[in-house]
Amino acid sequence: MSETPAAERIAGIHEDLPPGERVLWQGAPAWLSLARHAFHVREVAAYFVLLAVVATVLDKIDGRPLTGGATPLAVGAIGCTLLLFLAFLSSRTTTYAVTTRRVFLRIGIALPLTINLPLRRIEAAALALHRDGCGDLPLSLEKGPHLAFLHLWPHARPWRLKQPEPMMRCVADAERVARILADALQAMHASLASGTAPSAANAAASPATAGAAPSPLPVQRHGPSGNVGQHGFGAA
Repeated sequence: MSETPAAERIAGIHEDLPPGERVLWQGAPAWLSLARHAFHVREVAAYFVLLAVVATVLDKIDGRPLTGGATPLAVGAIGCTLLLFLAFLSSRTTTYAVTTRRVFLRIGIALPLTINLPLRRIEAAALALHRDGCGDLPLSLEKGPHLAFLHLWPHARPWRLKQPEPMMRCVADAERVARILADALQAMHASLASGTAPSAANAAASPATAGAAPSPLPVQRHGPSGNVGQHGFGAA
């Protein structure tokens, strides 16, 4: 049996895609954006700077040497360095992909987890753009078995604990990726209605709405349910 060309494989996965399935896009989170928006390194840094300022002011009021702020600054520097390192590792160990049949997430630093989300299971998608040009694409799934929020984090929409939503987080050129995803979903919907398999040809880019907060992509509700596969590709 002939192998799928390397260009049609998802990075880090050596298993062939099923016949007829094509990779439309694949990428990973931008690690600096991930550090800012998922690990909140700026807020952590601001907190320890504030502690340092307060400690320095108290030293001045009490007539002590102005050294009280050194400890918060040192602890904050260590903490922010660790957060940056975690964001870098998370980016390096993460792969997002959109194919003609599924959205694929390979996540996890110490314990990698492979998640296949058939397009027919995705009821809606959204796009949230950040000022740094990156964006988040949360996916709302039809009712059924879901992975726990902690298993997905940081690749999950914040505060959706009861009904976790997987999210492709801090993706560069997010508007283009959103268009690709929207067209892939629309192509799957059309194929379910007509009883034919979706192809790469009808998954070209089309405009998607974007805003400061997640806004719906032009996605319609889908048909038959599917299962979240955690190992291999399987049927989608």
